[in-house]
Amino acid sequence: MQLLIELFLCFAKIGLFTFGGGYAMISLIENACVEEKKWITHDEMMNVTVIAESTPGPIAINCATFVGYKQKGLLGAIAATFGVVLPSFVIIYLIALYFNRFLEITIISNAFQGIKIAVGILILDAGINMLKKMGNKTLLTWVLLVCSFSILLSINFLAVKISTVVVMLLSGLISLSAFWVKEITNKNKEGSK
Repeated sequence: MQLLIELFLCFAKIGLFTFGGGYAMISLIENACVEEKKWITHDEMMNVTVIAESTPGPIAINCATFVGYKQKGLLGAIAATFGVVLPSFVIIYLIALYFNRFLEITIISNAFQGIKIAVGILILDAGINMLKKMGNKTLLTWVLLVCSFSILLSINFLAVKISTVVVMLLSGLISLSAFWVKEITNKNKEGSK
């Protein structure tokens, strides 16, 4: 029971103090679950982040569910998921009740502008950390990174009409193609020996 409460409180704290969605939460989840609590390893965090990005649902909820399940099975998954969802639900519900009046307050309006910057920094931090921990960085990895980053910047700054989903799918297709070519080349080399 102690671990269930700890899972709930840990993810409730993350859910309460993080703005900007799941990507902004990745750094905090990693800090809490890998560095502080040692519930999962860095490699597991990388894997769960990749899996959580490719499965339906918000990334933070998927990460919380994985960590909770790994620690305490189904009850752990429920406790961690409920912990990460509850604060956001309550805050959004309260804001929705008074949304128009809420944004008219200058301090709150300015706070939201500052939060946008902080969210961008948290997402950038998560990306840099994942890049540092990623093994086997090839030329293709760097080319895809630079091209994707450039395309995403042009989407935001130049109002280019390209879906980020298309960028992700193209990067995945190129990576998968490169993997297949490498595998076929390796099999041909082994077959010729």
